[in-house]
Amino acid sequence: MKFGRFEQKGRIFYGIVEGEQVTELEGSPFDRYQATVKKHALGSLKVLVPCVPPTFYCAGLNYAAHIEWANKRTGGNRKVPEKADIGYRANNALIATNETIVIPDDSPGPVEFEGELVAVIGRKARNLPERDALSCVLGYTLGNDVSERTWQKQDRTLWRAKNCDTFKPMGPFIATGLDPMKLTVTIKVNGATASEYDTGKMLFSAQHYIAQISKYMTLQPGDVVWLGTDGATEPDLKDGDVVEIVQKDIGVLSNPVRRAKI
Repeated sequence: MKFGRFEQKGRIFYGIVEGEQVTELEGSPFDRYQATVKKHALGSLKVLVPCVPPTFYCAGLNYAAHIEWANKRTGGNRKVPEKADIGYRANNALIATNETIVIPDDSPGPVEFEGELVAVIGRKARNLPERDALSCVLGYTLGNDVSERTWQKQDRTLWRAKNCDTFKPMGPFIATGLDPMKLTVTIKVNGATASEYDTGKMLFSAQHYIAQISKYMTLQPGDVVWLGTDGATEPDLKDGDVVEIVQKDIGVLSNPVRRAKI
C-alpha cells in the first residue's frame, strides 16, 4: 500500500495511491483512518511531503563505498565507523517532490545530492530490541540529503551545509510492506543515472538504527530516520538541473535546482 499527503484548494488530506488514482482518507495513517468514497486523479492534486516529522533523525556514515569515494576525492582518511552514529536535520529544509531546491547565492559549492531510504515511524516506541525494531515502522519513503560541501567542512554542526531551506526533499509517498535491507535506490541527474546502490550494503541496518534510537529517545508517529547514501554523490548540482531519487515501490522524488540570485 502507498500513502500520500495531498493538498487540493487549500485542503490537506491523506490518501491511498493506486496507480494514477488517489482514494481520500478520513483520518491519518498515523492514527485511525478509513477510506472514503472520494476519488481523485493524482495529477489533479499537489503532492506534499508525506509527513512533517516531530523529530528528524539521520544516520551518519552508513555505506563503505561512500566513505571510500569521499576519502579519494578529498584526500581524507575517514575510517569505517565502529558503531552507528545518529544525527538530526531540520524541518525547515523539507520540501516535496516537484518543489525547487534553491542553492543560496553565496554558496561556493560543490552542492551534491545524497539519495536515501527513509524509515517512517508509525507508532510510539521505546526500548525496542533489534529483532522487533521494524514493528514500529509504518513504511518507507525517499529523501535527498542535499549537502553544501564547503560549508560542511567549515561548520561544526552542519547547520548550513545540511539544513538550508529546501535542502531536504522527501517523498513522494510512504510504501508499506517493504524490506528495508532488500531495495535498490537510483539517483538520476537530468535523466542520466548518476548513482545506484543496494540497501543491503548498509554498515548498520535499519533495525539497528531504530533500536539504538529507541534505547534513549521515545519514537513518535511521524518521526523519520534517514538511512544514509552509498557511492559517489557527483555531479555538482547546478542551476537548471533536475535530480531524481528513484525506488520502484515508493516512486520518484523529483526536484529541479535553482541558484538564488542576490
